[in-house]
Amino acid sequence: MAEEGEDTSGCPPAPQPQPPHFLQDVIFHGKFKLLKTLTPEENTQCHYGLYFQDGQRRVDYVLTYHVKRPGGARHARHTSRLLTDNPLARSLRRGTLSGARAGQQDKRPRGSRPSERASCPPPPPPAPRPETTDEEKGLQTPSWDEQEDDKRRRREEFEKNLLDMGLELEKDEDGKTPGVGFLKIHAPWNVLCREAEFMKLKMPTKKMYAMKQSSSVVKKINSLISKVLEPLRPSVEEHKTKNIKHLSYTFSREKQHLFNLSDKDSFFDSKTRSSIVFEVLKRTRCTKAKYSMGLTSLLCSGVYTAAYPLHDGDVSGEHAEPNDRKLLYEEWASYSVFYKYQPIGLVRKYFGEKIGLYFAWLGLYTQMLIPASVVGVIVFLYGCATVDDNIPSMEICHPKNNITMCPLCDKACSYWKLSTACGTARASYLFDNPATVFFSIFMALWAAMFMEHWKRRQMRLNYEWDLTGFEEEEDHPRAEYELQVMQKSQKKEQGSQKKTEDEKLTCRDRLPAYMANLVMMLLMIGVTFAIVFGVILYRISTKAALHMSSNPITRSYVRLTVKTTAAILNLVVILILDEVYGAVAHWLTVLEVPKTDKSFEQRLIFKTFILKFVNAFTPIIYIAFFRGRLVGRPGSYLYVFESYRVEECAHGGCLMELCIQLSITMLGKQLIQNNLFEIGVPKIKKLIRYIRSKRQAFQEEERQKRLQRYEIDHFLEPFAGLTPEYMEMIIQFGFVTLFVASFPLAPLFALLNNIIEIRLDAKKFVGELQRPVAARAKDIGIWYNLLKGVAKVAVIINAFVISFTSDFIPRLVYQYTYSPDGSMYGFVNHTLSYFNVSHFQDGKEPMDPLHLGYAVDICRYKDYREPPWSSTPYEISKEFWAVLAARLAFVIVFQNVVMLMSDVVDWLIPDIPKDISMQIHKEKILMVELFMREEKGKMQRMESVVSTGDKEKRSSNSYPIPVPRQRTTPPDHCNKANNV
Repeated sequence: MAEEGEDTSGCPPAPQPQPPHFLQDVIFHGKFKLLKTLTPEENTQCHYGLYFQDGQRRVDYVLTYHVKRPGGARHARHTSRLLTDNPLARSLRRGTLSGARAGQQDKRPRGSRPSERASCPPPPPPAPRPETTDEEKGLQTPSWDEQEDDKRRRREEFEKNLLDMGLELEKDEDGKTPGVGFLKIHAPWNVLCREAEFMKLKMPTKKMYAMKQSSSVVKKINSLISKVLEPLRPSVEEHKTKNIKHLSYTFSREKQHLFNLSDKDSFFDSKTRSSIVFEVLKRTRCTKAKYSMGLTSLLCSGVYTAAYPLHDGDVSGEHAEPNDRKLLYEEWASYSVFYKYQPIGLVRKYFGEKIGLYFAWLGLYTQMLIPASVVGVIVFLYGCATVDDNIPSMEICHPKNNITMCPLCDKACSYWKLSTACGTARASYLFDNPATVFFSIFMALWAAMFMEHWKRRQMRLNYEWDLTGFEEEEDHPRAEYELQVMQKSQKKEQGSQKKTEDEKLTCRDRLPAYMANLVMMLLMIGVTFAIVFGVILYRISTKAALHMSSNPITRSYVRLTVKTTAAILNLVVILILDEVYGAVAHWLTVLEVPKTDKSFEQRLIFKTFILKFVNAFTPIIYIAFFRGRLVGRPGSYLYVFESYRVEECAHGGCLMELCIQLSITMLGKQLIQNNLFEIGVPKIKKLIRYIRSKRQAFQEEERQKRLQRYEIDHFLEPFAGLTPEYMEMIIQFGFVTLFVASFPLAPLFALLNNIIEIRLDAKKFVGELQRPVAARAKDIGIWYNLLKGVAKVAVIINAFVISFTSDFIPRLVYQYTYSPDGSMYGFVNHTLSYFNVSHFQDGKEPMDPLHLGYAVDICRYKDYREPPWSSTPYEISKEFWAVLAARLAFVIVFQNVVMLMSDVVDWLIPDIPKDISMQIHKEKILMVELFMREEKGKMQRMESVVSTGDKEKRSSNSYPIPVPRQRTTPPDHCNKANNV
């Protein structure tokens, strides 16, 4: 890295008169460019676009813009006008610009520089145009050329302000990508130091210290575990255990002696350099538009088409030199290393702390799913092993069972034998057995342990990544917010109202947006309910239609067909509405005009989570808690639209249907939405951009060879944030915890999905996406609160699922209250009520009453009601109230016991590991000692200077003082002082 004040252009001398070196990299107008183009052999030395043309200055950031290639005389006039109207060219002719201006600005405090106050110089007045007639005025419309000229003038002013900030620029408008110009940005050493101090970046100092070692026994155990897990560790330097750590301190230009600056090129890595440049780009403004515009506004208005930092190099091919990206591709983004730990340190080094925390959280979540999956499989196998010993299932499947059941629908359905539900009863027992209650308690404690384990892991990463004490500063206001404030100020000026200096948007200004948000959110939730209601009508009508079929095979599989097709229909609707709700949530957040990007992200996450959570779980909640609850009884059923009878659960309960709906929705979302969409959509978008670039004639190999690094990255998909990645995992966490009592295999399917998801996301980040700007973060933000909320709700929902959806409580009540011998024999008969078929409503009786071969007088249905021969026929029996009381008591006890156990786990496990707490304390002591030694050294140097001055004074007093009128020349030491 060249030192401050050196000529770092590295360009051959241009013909005299030579402009300042920083202008040589900026002024490009068609073929008139002041930077000498290197030969292809020389260009090869520039690492294929990673460096400027001189091969020394690294490209830290790239802005792209649209380029029109004019020709002929029009091109000459256009070029002449550009060179005439360009403010940089006029300054060049006046000779008033110099490279020292950027260095002088560094000495001023932050906020006092013109570019930081967004006070760009006003644009030059346009040249007078010849007058036109009225007819010509009527025919004139803003042309595309005029729009492009306006964008060009904005770019020129913005780039001039970037130069004022000390950045170095270089343009490439003659690349292999037609119609696209590239502005390459390099941050010199003085700018990096200045911005690192502004951003309060912690950098490693020269001081190193040994980390605390464990006791000998613990050390041996850790060494043994490390050897066993060695094959699971990635082959990267960052993942090796280190016992020595650099003491970190906030970077300061006044204390550069504390840091190891022997290699300035590598002191700030590429991730830090790009984040520093991005901070400068966000702070730099231009005023050639109607209001102050930053980089975000320039991107939105099309002045620039894209902005991105460069990847470190290729991941494969003959030109792929060793780099962090290639190492990540081999040791992280490959499916062949799915069994290994993630190189989280290298991920953080390349992508930044925010993305590193996401993958660390995803890795820990996946690891924690392993014990949950094992226990879930054991619970499922327990059900398989004991299904033949389940007495209620044996009673239903017994061949001598002659219980006749009432019709499942009006007219088309006839009487049926309970023994035909044998398969459903046995399948329901696999997910509705005593082990399910244990598994629900286990998963509640598992969620609490996962949250506590993550907090400890997060603190350890904060210590390792030098984020202790880091506090996020208020971000720059968004461009949309500034526009709204500017419009509000203009309205006050026009209305002659008093204008405040600190103008901002109040709740009154946002009231229409808040009302629109409330109405639209309720409308979208209502749409979800309406679609669920439509699927209910589909199930009712399809069941009736299939029962009327003449095919006996079709009639025998009515329930399975209706359940499966309805679940698939729900899945398709959920996938479609997920995309719609994501767009609606973004639009509603834009209406609110949040002030900062962080506020925008939090509001967007909250709205998206609410809509997608309701969309994914409303059909499941309906089956679990509402289906079969309010159906009425034979002879007095409830109807929808006076013709559709409310559907009821099978004899084995709704738990089996809940399991089918949950499994299809979970697996479908993971397979289709999370995996196929993530693989296919980026590739399709990349193909579309490649086709639009009008370069179909080039083969992929030739394209990779001829394009520069910044051109290759231009074709990659822009990074859209971590919200979609977190959102799909939060919804999956809901599937794993909320209804785990009905589907104990959910953790296993989530584990298998996440093993693929980690490598899929890694491959996407490394090879399919443009490199995101590194962002610092000490936690996962609002996502932790959402996780904690889902874990709390899961306890309540599982309590209700066990109590009301399954038959666990009715079995307990019968066994300990009504069973004559304390066994489960007679439980099925106890849960069935009697109905006299002569009490059917007119027109509702079966069309084929002799379907079973004999006339039926009494049929049975599942409910707790009095028989028709009692004094109160068909009224709710006392058994119903006893079971209901037991169910409510179980919900209260289960919820409080599990919540208490979770709080105990939270209390027992400290948030900060003990060794990390001690290391943080040790760092503070070492830092104090370092500064005390520094202050002591300063005091010693000052004392030595003072003592030296006293000696000189005493020595000068020992000689006679000359008379002034006799002295013709000053003493030598005075001359030296004057020279100094």
